Amino acid sequence: MSNEPLKPEDYVEPRCVLCGDPYGKVPEVKPVPQQRIIDKMNDYMSRRDYAGAERHLLYWLEEARLGQDLRGQLMLHNELIGHYRKTGEKDKAFASIEEALRLLDVLDFQGTISAGTTYVNAATASNAFGENLRALHLFGQARQVYESASRTDPALLGGLYNNMALACSSLGRWDEAFSLYEKAMEVMGKVENGSLEQAITCLNMADALNGQYGYEAKEKEICDLLDRALELLEAPNSADPGYCAFVFEKCAPSFSYYGYFLAAEELTAKAEAIYART
Repeated sequence: MSNEPLKPEDYVEPRCVLCGDPYGKVPEVKPVPQQRIIDKMNDYMSRRDYAGAERHLLYWLEEARLGQDLRGQLMLHNELIGHYRKTGEKDKAFASIEEALRLLDVLDFQGTISAGTTYVNAATASNAFGENLRALHLFGQARQVYESASRTDPALLGGLYNNMALACSSLGRWDEAFSLYEKAMEVMGKVENGSLEQAITCLNMADALNGQYGYEAKEKEICDLLDRALELLEAPNSADPGYCAFVFEKCAPSFSYYGYFLAAEELTAKAEAIYART
């Protein structure tokens, strides 16, 4: 009989080779390549390949799970929230929202910029699917994070203010909405290529005026905002072409709604030309 001390492999059940290291060792975290994933996602979106984009994100989400990469999982669920918002898949979007919020707790990320970004993504999707009160609550959480942090990217603040204003408009809280839109315009005026976001804000403000007062009562103010949006969309910028196409395509229906049919056609044509090139 040997007098040597027992080793872990003598008494610990081995783990499945597909599930991690044997003998109870803590598995090594294997991070997924986040930037490469995002770059490839942008490529899919520039071609409007939504099915390919979903497959891409779900593949890497499974890799992040197998690699015990919680940060990678959080990033991927954030991407999936935005993806499912664009494709109109409510149940899938909310499933990713719940998982992203759970991961914030597991990672103890409350109060971080990552938490603010997650709250904004969750709130934007909630607003898109009609959950306006929940959206406003989540936007409030993001605002608390962003405004208290000393190094918040102004582009994040601008996006927050603009999207939070949309939720306020949906609830008929017009004064809050216009105050937030003004903040968005000011902040994005200091951001490189911020003119695209400013154009979207102008269109949102036009919709808010129309919703609160009606077109006839505010026709001049609405038309001024539409003209300003066109100027901003035509301003030179070095933004990613795919994103430019997305913004042009997003803005075109607003111009068409207000009778700016030529502008809508030109924006749609520009978007199509970019998609064709890419």
